[in-house]
Amino acid sequence: MPELAGYEVADTQRQVVEPIKETVRSPFARDRARVLHSSALRRLAAKTQVMLAGQSDFPRTRLTHTLEVAQIARELGASLGCDADLVEVAGLVHDLGHPPYGHNGEDALNDITKNIGGFEGNAQTLRVLTRLEAKVVDDSGASVGLNLTRASLDAGCKYPWPRRTGERKFGYYADDAASFDWLRTGAPGERTCLEEQVMDWSDDVAYSVHDVEDAVHAGLIDPAALLSSHEQAMLVTIAHTRYRPESEPAALAAAIDRLTGLPSWPSRFDGSLRSMVGLKQFTSTLIGRFSRAAQIATQIAYGDSVLTRYMADLIVPDEARDEVAVMKAMAVQYVMQRPGAEEIYAEQRAIITEVVQALLSREGRDLDALHSSAFVAADDDALRLRAVVDQVASLTDVSIVEWHQRLT
Repeated sequence: MPELAGYEVADTQRQVVEPIKETVRSPFARDRARVLHSSALRRLAAKTQVMLAGQSDFPRTRLTHTLEVAQIARELGASLGCDADLVEVAGLVHDLGHPPYGHNGEDALNDITKNIGGFEGNAQTLRVLTRLEAKVVDDSGASVGLNLTRASLDAGCKYPWPRRTGERKFGYYADDAASFDWLRTGAPGERTCLEEQVMDWSDDVAYSVHDVEDAVHAGLIDPAALLSSHEQAMLVTIAHTRYRPESEPAALAAAIDRLTGLPSWPSRFDGSLRSMVGLKQFTSTLIGRFSRAAQIATQIAYGDSVLTRYMADLIVPDEARDEVAVMKAMAVQYVMQRPGAEEIYAEQRAIITEVVQALLSREGRDLDALHSSAFVAADDDALRLRAVVDQVASLTDVSIVEWHQRLT
């Protein structure tokens, strides 16, 4: 097996021991291949990122966003000494548990399951990786999902804690606690590993930049309008309230000034080749800017040694976090809160709710065989509801409409 500098034997262990097929690939390279070939990853092609999947050919889907996060994470992680395949796995798996309609669908399912442990996309990701995706079973015949290595599962764990009162984010459901405890063996408290931190920042970088690019291309954002003091004040308020409450409004306003002052700032966009090139140059500039900021700051703090797992934390300068926050605020103001958006979101939540209700009322008869067996084996209503939610969460923006029409 290829040497993995900075990693221990425990990092490469799997829940179920498997025979080694060959010694050319590392355990993390095998994990990467398993995720790339998984049905859960394929389904992301028809799931919403921000713009509704399937309505236009240009905007990102959840899959293309995932591939971009994985690429950014791979390069940033490798520059610090992390195993490139391992960090890429973290990027590839980070959204596998997201249901149809993105965070709006996540909120709908969380409301439906509020009395049985809730729903959270990251907790669902762990469930997909360790239970729902078909690849490996244990001696009893129970699924262990893709049977990824401990380090890969840990690198994909953004919130290493259970559901808590008053907190929306959490990392696992009660009946997945055994898998969670196994993957966190040796981890210090609730601290996340460096590979996860690289993935998390890469996720922020990718969606803050690309959501704005997609919105500009769709005509929802006019770059020239963002130069007005009124528009900038709204963005500062959103960024401060939703993303950077620890940052002063003046610092966020300065972040907007830095971004709009970049030579690559797209002063206009009309869909022509020239403006498309300019927009792409801007997004490329920002991805490099945000990635290098974290790389340089981390290397200044820790030196040039190989950094992996719990040897270091990713250092992201406040200025970079402020700039990413105002980019996120642009997507909120001009895409998520655009006129008519709430009506669309309400319809999406209704579709999800009605599909869940229909599946329950029909006693799980319409579930896929994988989820039907879990429904039949369930010995209480909570487990039956969880089996139905597992099914609905796996659907895409396209397939849930078909299920809704068929069931209701």
